[in-house]
Amino acid sequence: MILVRIASVALLGLCAGSALSQPAAMSFFISSTGSGKGADYGGLAGADKHCQTLATAVGAGGHVWRAYLSTSAAGGSPAVNAKDRIGKGPWQNVKGVVIAKDVAELHGNNNLNKQTGLTEKGEVVNGFGDTPNRHDILTGSTPEGTAFTGSDDKTCGNWTKSGEGSAIVGHHDRNGTNPDPVKNASWNSSHGTRGCSDDLLKTTGSAGLLYCFGSN
Repeated sequence: MILVRIASVALLGLCAGSALSQPAAMSFFISSTGSGKGADYGGLAGADKHCQTLATAVGAGGHVWRAYLSTSAAGGSPAVNAKDRIGKGPWQNVKGVVIAKDVAELHGNNNLNKQTGLTEKGEVVNGFGDTPNRHDILTGSTPEGTAFTGSDDKTCGNWTKSGEGSAIVGHHDRNGTNPDPVKNASWNSSHGTRGCSDDLLKTTGSAGLLYCFGSN
């Protein structure tokens, strides 16, 4: 009888754990790893593939995954806005917590913070005050989710550079040392990096991570 009760309790615990983690329904996560080459993902296609691969590994490959990245006009190609790549929403993390119901809410009063901005594995990403700090998430975007105009590099060569250059990042934890509290709170457009390599990204608190969205 005791063994039966123990087995029943264990089974209930397993079911409860499953209910808290539903990767198949997940439609948003922060990538648990970077490219291994700083901000160089081989362009948007490579960044999208990175998101898709990570999602598939945890059973969420049913979505078409897109990296929240903008690119600038270069070589005759038109600029690409991050907000136009990610579908219409709503988006929820691996625990079923809704991040935003649509594009407007995502770029307005969304529910993204350190506790909700989880990886595809359900892990919390280090933020300001943690060691190491990893709260700088690559975006290359304005606060409105659009590409920057002008000639300054804000996308590490449209996500193909792993050395010199710069990219705009956001703070997933809405915190930091920037004297401007608005920029500290910006999840997608806080400041530029000091370079594009893994080592240079680390100096401002980045591990080259991405915001990944299920676009369908």
